[in-house]
Amino acid sequence: MTAVSVVLFDLDDTLFAHRAAVEAGILRYAETLGPPYGALEADEVVTLWHDLEEEHYHSYLAGRLDFEGQRQARARDFAARHGVALDDDQASAWFADYFEHYVAGWTLHDDTLPALDALERRIPGVRFGVITNGDLAFQRRKVDAVGLDVRIAHLIASGEVGIPKPDAGIFLAACDTFGVRPDQAAYVGDRLRTDAIGAAQAGLTGVWLNRRAAVPSPDDERDALAAGVRTISTLAELPALLA
Repeated sequence: MTAVSVVLFDLDDTLFAHRAAVEAGILRYAETLGPPYGALEADEVVTLWHDLEEEHYHSYLAGRLDFEGQRQARARDFAARHGVALDDDQASAWFADYFEHYVAGWTLHDDTLPALDALERRIPGVRFGVITNGDLAFQRRKVDAVGLDVRIAHLIASGEVGIPKPDAGIFLAACDTFGVRPDQAAYVGDRLRTDAIGAAQAGLTGVWLNRRAAVPSPDDERDALAAGVRTISTLAELPALLA
C-alpha cells in the first residue's frame, strides 16, 4: 500500500450517527402523531422508515426523484401504511415535522474524533475529506452542526458533482480536489459495495467499516477480495491500518 496522505470518509453511519438519529427521530415523531398512527410496534416503525429511506433515497440518487420528492415519497408511504393519504404539500409538511425530531438526535459516533486525532499523530500532515451521496447543502448542514467542518478540508457530494458512489468518477473527483493520485488516498465507508469496493476499484485504498458485523453477499465478497478491500469493525482500528 502506497503511503496515504489523504483520508476520505463517508458521512452517514461512518462518522455521523445517522441511523441512531433516524430511529430516535421517527419514534419520537410517531408518538406525537396520534390516531390513526400508533398501530405498529416500535421495531416495526423503525424497520418501515428505514426501508422507505433506502427505497426513495436511492430513487433520488438514480435521478428518478428530486431531493424534496424523495422526502415527500417517504412521508406519503409511511402515512399510507397507517391509512392516511397525503398530497405533496402535506407530505412536505409531515417530513419537515419529522425532520426536527431527527435533527435533535444529530451526533458523531464515539470513535470519530479519537480516530481523526490518532491519524493526525501517526500520519503527519494528513488531510481529511468527506465523499457523500446526497445534497451538498443538506450534508454541509450536518457536517457543520456536529463540528466536523473544522476537521475536514473538503466535502464532496454527489448532488454537486453529478456522480453518485460507487461510480469511480466521484472518487477521482475527490482526489483531484485534493491534488493527489488515487493511490495516495484512502476511503472509509460503512457500505461494502457503495463505499469500499467502489473506492478500491477507482484506485484508492478501500476500507469497509463493518460496525454491525454484516455478512457480505458472495458477489460482494468476491469483488472486495479482488479489489483489495480492507475491513475494520471500528474507526479505532483505522490509524494502525493506514499508518
